[in-house]
Amino acid sequence: MNDLIRAIWRDETPYLLVTAVALALLLWRGLASGRATLRHSLLLFGLCLLLDVLAAVFGLRGEPKIAAGLHQAALLGSGVALIRLAGLALFRVLLPALHAQPPRILEDIVVIGGYLLWGMVRLSYAGVELSSLVATSAVITAVVAFAMQDTLGNMLGGLALQLDDSLAIGDWIKVDELSGRVVEIQWRFTAIVTRNGEKVVIPNAQLMKGKFMVVGNQAEGGAGWRRWLWFNIEYAASPARVMAAVAEGTAEAEIDNVARTPAPSCVAMAFEPGSVRYALRYWLIDPRDDDATDSAVRCHLLATVQRNGWRIAMPDQSVHVVPDDQAHRDAVRQRELGRRLRALAGVGLFASLDEAERRKIAERLSFAPFARGDVMTRQGATAHWLYILVAGEAEVWWQAPSGERRLVSRLPPGSIFGEMGLMTGAPRAATVVAASDVECYRLDKASFEDIVRDRQAIAESISQILAQRQHEYGEAQADFRRQQHEPGVHRTDILERMRAFFGLH
Repeated sequence: MNDLIRAIWRDETPYLLVTAVALALLLWRGLASGRATLRHSLLLFGLCLLLDVLAAVFGLRGEPKIAAGLHQAALLGSGVALIRLAGLALFRVLLPALHAQPPRILEDIVVIGGYLLWGMVRLSYAGVELSSLVATSAVITAVVAFAMQDTLGNMLGGLALQLDDSLAIGDWIKVDELSGRVVEIQWRFTAIVTRNGEKVVIPNAQLMKGKFMVVGNQAEGGAGWRRWLWFNIEYAASPARVMAAVAEGTAEAEIDNVARTPAPSCVAMAFEPGSVRYALRYWLIDPRDDDATDSAVRCHLLATVQRNGWRIAMPDQSVHVVPDDQAHRDAVRQRELGRRLRALAGVGLFASLDEAERRKIAERLSFAPFARGDVMTRQGATAHWLYILVAGEAEVWWQAPSGERRLVSRLPPGSIFGEMGLMTGAPRAATVVAASDVECYRLDKASFEDIVRDRQAIAESISQILAQRQHEYGEAQADFRRQQHEPGVHRTDILERMRAFFGLH
């Protein structure tokens, strides 16, 4: 028995045992997953120890060649088991403890490289000339590589995908019309599970040669997956109002799986026959529920459209039959005329006119909408038009010769501007910008001239209103004139200019 123990206990035996026990304890305490691999590696190490015992037995029985062969096999297997344990300890315990998460395929490469290095070391100890072995195997390697080029392409593709972080387990990807969540990245293939529960295997070489999309890449700071929902609204609806109402309605709605930030937005994408084409864009949090979330967002979108009295545009080939007789045309005309008269009723400039005179003006008004940010009239321009704000707000800006801009006032619905140009022909005294989407009616000089000629007393009352308007937004100009020692503009000056402009005597 003593002879057997001495034959088993070699110089390298304590180092192998201590290393195996230390790695096993470290992995057993720190390994969260992969304990099956740990058990298999320890089982291999145990079998190699038994093989070494068997080699000692054959050595004692006088069969040294068999004993030497069994011992070399035991050393080779023990080294393989310890390399595997060391790889587990490095990549599954130590690196995660340092907050490093290398790809699994890198672990495989390092471990396989260790296996090859250990095999070459054992071959060298066995007396094999490695240089001749490499030269002899070069031709064999070339033949094998040519025969396995597709397999090698998949293997190298899997290696590249993980090393450059193109893909990771859990990513949601889209390849052509196929989309799903990545569940495996192996040497040969990448497996994804679709939302229908189908596991699809894609060769890695196909992913490397073609293009694929990583949907909702949170690692790159993305907010999810931006979805586009298309719809058409007839031209009768103001595009700015449609976009604002749809975006606000979707943002305020409690819809599962829709990100709050960035907020949903709506844009006008194209002018099509009979309608404007819009896109509602929102950010989807979980791509697995794209169809269900799209459906919920569409329901809120339709409700918003209907609340505002708009209609989803019908297909272009639809035929809308409407009465086109004289009675229908008269009804439409009277409805629009009533809207214009209501707009004029709130304007102090026309308070002294009787109903017939206001009706005459209403018939000559032109509809003039503006989008937010539009310049409605520019300082210094000559235009004989008066604007009546029906909806929205505008800002009046005055620019000094030095280039400094000053906000003079804000014009609410029911306000007018451009009256000086209409009544005196003077250039615009300030620039008016639409602070929101604005609906206006526009009146030109010719439409108002007949009334002024018939009732010249109107010019007197209107001059008072114009002087008051000049006083309201003239503070900025007055400050500048005082600095430049220039005279101001008085009511009598305005009245004289009006009489000259209209040819009144």
